[in-house]
Amino acid sequence: MILEIKDLKKNYAGKTVVDISHLEINAGETIGLVGNNGAGKTTLFRMLLDLIRPDHGQVLSKEKNVAGSDKWKSYTASYLDDGFLIDYLTAEEYFSFIGSLHNFSSEYITSHLVKFEEFFNSEILDKGKYIRDFSKGNQTKIGIAAALLQNPEMLILDEPFANLDPTTQIRLKTLIKSLKENNTVTTIISSHDLNHVTDVCDRIILLEKGLIIKDLNKDENTLNELETYFSDKTIV
Repeated sequence: MILEIKDLKKNYAGKTVVDISHLEINAGETIGLVGNNGAGKTTLFRMLLDLIRPDHGQVLSKEKNVAGSDKWKSYTASYLDDGFLIDYLTAEEYFSFIGSLHNFSSEYITSHLVKFEEFFNSEILDKGKYIRDFSKGNQTKIGIAAALLQNPEMLILDEPFANLDPTTQIRLKTLIKSLKENNTVTTIISSHDLNHVTDVCDRIILLEKGLIIKDLNKDENTLNELETYFSDKTIV
């Protein structure tokens, strides 16, 4: 088990946005987190990464509370939004900066980026552009590649498909599937696209108003079960 949540609660303005009594995630799992807007997905991710503190409870990474230890940072990588980027750098400068945090050589960084040639689709490297001048989709590519540059044991991605064109979405799904081939990377992905998340994930967790409503090991009926659940919901 790489991640455990115990009695985790977060409130904003008197409203509970996350309320999870217990959740375990095993090493090597690919988890899809789904739910309507306001379900608490991003808030949960930010607590997993100690970007915000819970009002109650704990997030344990390899049995250590993320709020009281830095050990998890050495094996955890994430991309939640463009706030994770340094927008006045070029893509190459940003990759070099991330690599330097892990004492990677420039040769290693260059060889790592070769793996993303198809994913980048000749739109990222050698463009002489600052990150702020790239499209949202290309910024997402940069953020995901930088996260994977760290060779993480655990990867957290918030809506990674949202700004990508269809071709890049397919390439990202191929990339995510490759991460679990050797059962070495635990990946947690949030997405509003049920087709994408059921395609790449082994297990689907459905959140509603901060609560876990369903925790499903994926099978041939999972997509239909999720579509039925959401089609029956009335959005106010």
